[in-house]
Amino acid sequence: MGEMNSVADREIPFWREKTLAEMTRDEWESLCDGCGKCCLGKVDDPKTGALRQTDVACRLLDPDTCRCSSYADRKRFVPDCVVLTPAKVATLSWLPGTCAYRLVAAGRDLYAWHPLVSGDSESVHRAGISVRGRMVSERECARPEERIVEWPA
Repeated sequence: MGEMNSVADREIPFWREKTLAEMTRDEWESLCDGCGKCCLGKVDDPKTGALRQTDVACRLLDPDTCRCSSYADRKRFVPDCVVLTPAKVATLSWLPGTCAYRLVAAGRDLYAWHPLVSGDSESVHRAGISVRGRMVSERECARPEERIVEWPA
């Protein structure tokens, strides 16, 4: 990932002046706040059939950093891993409402706890936005459909 720059380091932050499609690779990658929510399993709700989030972490999700432990090779190890693109952001209803990709696509600003705003990669965890300490490993979960969760917005 590229070097993080806080808002104080720039006059107009790149996410306010560029669309997702206009961003450089480093800018795009830096938008990820490290919450880990997109790396949790999803299941069809047995009652409604809707896609629901669980607290079951992908085997590659590092429980301490809430980031992928093999990001560059994740598709090799987890073939159904969804690689975000500007076009996909608009179609993925399971992206959390706090997701920077979703916010920027909607023309909204990042939250104060976002590492690009705060300049601190731990701010997302201190704010209680990440799944740190609130997930189980897929290796330890036989029935993910029993692990449906609702994360606070």
